[in-house]
Amino acid sequence: MSAPLYQLKAEFFKTLGHPVRIRVLELLSEREHAVAEMLPQVGIEPAHLSQQLAVLRRANLVVTRKEGSTVYYSLTSPEVAQLLSVARAILSKVLAEQAELLADLRASTPQGKPPGRATS
Repeated sequence: MSAPLYQLKAEFFKTLGHPVRIRVLELLSEREHAVAEMLPQVGIEPAHLSQQLAVLRRANLVVTRKEGSTVYYSLTSPEVAQLLSVARAILSKVLAEQAELLADLRASTPQGKPPGRATS
């Protein structure tokens, strides 16, 4: 019997749950990249980048193409780039709402009395 769809989705999002993998997918959303091109952009050791790329390959989110001794990575599907774009839009909205709430809180705080401090 196969796993329920919600479980597969959870595994998929676990795969995305690493900042380096997200950064790599963002770079690959723009165009294919060689590993050497990605290294300065992600700021990690080559061995660590290789590990993260292997995770993305196993999840079938990226594919490789070899040209001479250079390995190029690209997304398996444009929907991956769309997913990252939707995530960015959601986060932008959430952060904008939080900023608005913070501004309202600051505006309603009496001068000279920081919020959360008891007065005697």
